Amino acid sequence: MDVRAHNRAAWNKAVELKDQWTIPVSPLEIEAARRGDWRIILTPTLPVPRTWFPQELHGADVLCLAAGGGQQGPILAAAGATVTVSDNSPAQLAQDRFVAERDGLTIHTLEGDMRDLSALASNSFDLIVHPVSNLFVPEVRPVWQEAFRVLRPGGSLLSGFLNPITYIFDIYKADDEGVLEVKYSIPFSDLTSVSDEDRQRLIDDNAPLEFGHSLDDQIGGQIDAGFVITGFYEDRWPDFVLDRYIATFMATRAVKPVA
Repeated sequence: MDVRAHNRAAWNKAVELKDQWTIPVSPLEIEAARRGDWRIILTPTLPVPRTWFPQELHGADVLCLAAGGGQQGPILAAAGATVTVSDNSPAQLAQDRFVAERDGLTIHTLEGDMRDLSALASNSFDLIVHPVSNLFVPEVRPVWQEAFRVLRPGGSLLSGFLNPITYIFDIYKADDEGVLEVKYSIPFSDLTSVSDEDRQRLIDDNAPLEFGHSLDDQIGGQIDAGFVITGFYEDRWPDFVLDRYIATFMATRAVKPVA
């Protein structure tokens, strides 16, 4: 099936249902960001360390990659950055435009696939902010390669992603019964790993299809693309049973070296 089309429709529906990752930031948060009081997240709860950002954010060219929803992009624009938000979902991008119009911000939006940034010139960004989202594409290495291409030397890629151990368990038993039952191997794919019945359940629920990438592809893929990883932290999803035992989210700061 066409994964990109299905996931676009799923996230458009999520906006209608007011999923937490589709709710735009408030005018008060924008006002605070204009005063220099701001924070963003890549993972469910922990703010990104300020040391991960350019020393001078004002005027920096920032790409919010697969980051629609009116959350990270508007905050960074209010803090003085020149922001482009790229996302697969038109409804998610509409949330960024909504905040921009409401609060007098300039944000460029671009609908597209995170694996193909050919609409963007090489060496054109100082910072890429990529919150947890690459679980929605079957291949993650092209994401790292394209991010490396569009960053300027010395620029940084800030990424959040899922610990692949999340995907070895039966998600329905984990969510519905709080039971951790090993069922799958990594890499995981909703296209090939799950039963036809479970896949149809996802489709009927308007849920996006997910892919559990190996750490070799998530972290090794960044290194193989040319990045130097200079920062790392873990985070937890408060209500997920597995997070009682291990953090299921992680974030990296990866820098494109200056030649």
